[in-house]
Amino acid sequence: MSRARNILGIIAAVILLLSSVAHSLMGWPAIRAKLAESNVPADLVFGLQIGWQFGGVCMVVFAVILFSLFMRRLRGEAVSTLPALAIGIAYVVFGAWALMSSKDPFFLIFIVPGVLLLIAGTGSRVRLSS
Repeated sequence: MSRARNILGIIAAVILLLSSVAHSLMGWPAIRAKLAESNVPADLVFGLQIGWQFGGVCMVVFAVILFSLFMRRLRGEAVSTLPALAIGIAYVVFGAWALMSSKDPFFLIFIVPGVLLLIAGTGSRVRLSS
């Protein structure tokens, strides 16, 4: 079962990586176009762009951390899953809030990898050798 959980963690990392690409390369241009239609001031658009692009960078960093963690576990190394659990909790909580607030099923894009990470990160104890 531990191998299956590690593979679920890698799948979640792939989802995060793919969603970061979509977020940054497709999401921002669409948002920017809507902001331009609304005549939003350029300094506000730039401020939003900085935050939006930082979100994309964070998703890439999370994916790299998760790939490293679960690949090392697949090789038999005793690695804590705490980072995966923290990312999973954040994704599930944010996704649930966004889904309930908007009623838009799009926000399952946060809940699904979050749940995968919670499953992947539980049930396996790291044993420390003396």
